[in-house]
Amino acid sequence: MNTQDGGHHDAAVDALAAREYEEAGNRYTRGGRRVLADPREGLDPFAPDEKGWIGQGLQQLCAATVAYRVAGVDARATQRAVEGIAATRDFERLLDAPGQGACLAEFVADFRVVGGLDGADAAYDDAAERYAAAADAIDSPQALATTPLFGAAAATIKQVARGQANGEIAIEWADLHGSDPSRAGDFLAHRARFKRQRFAGLVEKAVADAHLAAPRGTTEYGNETHRCPNCGSNDVNWAGTDVLCMRCSTPTDRI
Repeated sequence: MNTQDGGHHDAAVDALAAREYEEAGNRYTRGGRRVLADPREGLDPFAPDEKGWIGQGLQQLCAATVAYRVAGVDARATQRAVEGIAATRDFERLLDAPGQGACLAEFVADFRVVGGLDGADAAYDDAAERYAAAADAIDSPQALATTPLFGAAAATIKQVARGQANGEIAIEWADLHGSDPSRAGDFLAHRARFKRQRFAGLVEKAVADAHLAAPRGTTEYGNETHRCPNCGSNDVNWAGTDVLCMRCSTPTDRI
């Protein structure tokens, strides 16, 4: 993380590794609120920002909502999703670079999905329409899609999906984006269309499995010094403050 979240993101990942999902939700919540209040040194969250660093705060609130759902704390999940939508709507009036409003609309749809709220499909359609409307003003959709705001909007669906794919990267860049960056509207609107098809099912599966994987950090296959005490894998993931099993997110043992 490149924002000032007070260490709460790493603490949330540590809680995920310990299968303490409500605590993970609490830590993600604290981190998200802290980032939204003070994202980076010298950066006013209530001023335009072409990078959209506040997106990392929204992403933590989104991950918190999923963690609460997995923990069975549904009332808090609903509250967090509503909070995330309210914060996103507020920032829609501030982040005015081409395409940013559409990405925030995408976040609104994500919060509706992770919170189990009505209206997600319509919200994704709204995001896709906003991408189409902004197309002529977007110089490089590929560069825009790599900014912190857009990266944050892709992070939670990737995290949820990897827990159902043996820890591998289950959603690639090409899955989220269109094939022709010269058509900026379609290239970016594909994000919303893909999520409309896939995100809700992924969240429901995570809830049914009572498992949310840690996000993917730096990984290594066949590490010679760490092994998972749960599944025996020596494929590792440096995430949070520990070395986790890439497969099941359990803290590894040093061997």
